[in-house]
Amino acid sequence: MRFLFAALILATTLPASAQIYQYIDDKGNRVFTDQPPLGVDASSVELPNINSVPMQNSSQSSSPEASTTNEPQTADYYSQLLISNLPDDAALRANNGSFTVQVQINPKLASTHRLQLLVDGQPYGSASSSTRLSVQNLDRGEHSIAVQVIDGDTVIQTSPADTLTVQRVHLGNRTP
Repeated sequence: MRFLFAALILATTLPASAQIYQYIDDKGNRVFTDQPPLGVDASSVELPNINSVPMQNSSQSSSPEASTTNEPQTADYYSQLLISNLPDDAALRANNGSFTVQVQINPKLASTHRLQLLVDGQPYGSASSSTRLSVQNLDRGEHSIAVQVIDGDTVIQTSPADTLTVQRVHLGNRTP
């Protein structure tokens, strides 16, 4: 009985280790086969090892435990992230260079995430969980304004940048 069982197991492993042979037929074509024909000079073909990639289990990525890890979220975490209440074409008149921007974000900001205002590509002020961000004493001229969602030191997502022109009127000393 043991011999029969061992023979069955051996028979099932043979196709996995089958040899491939090649030879040239009467018409000059190269032929590959797993059975060398009789009377023909066939040589065995050495195949490289087969590369394989293990299949990822899709149930792991959708499990609730996967969402609680500290790994950074994808760039598509927030479907809406933009700055609103900025003038479209006209300059923003702010004589002291101070104004407030409103951040539109959907879904609601996660508890571990913060909003960081970017002015001319550089972080401005401190990160906040508020969607109303204040700008103080910004120089006159054209500026790029954007907002980032951050988790600690990791940038999760960045909004498109809006261009804003700040107009500051200075009435300094008038000479008569």
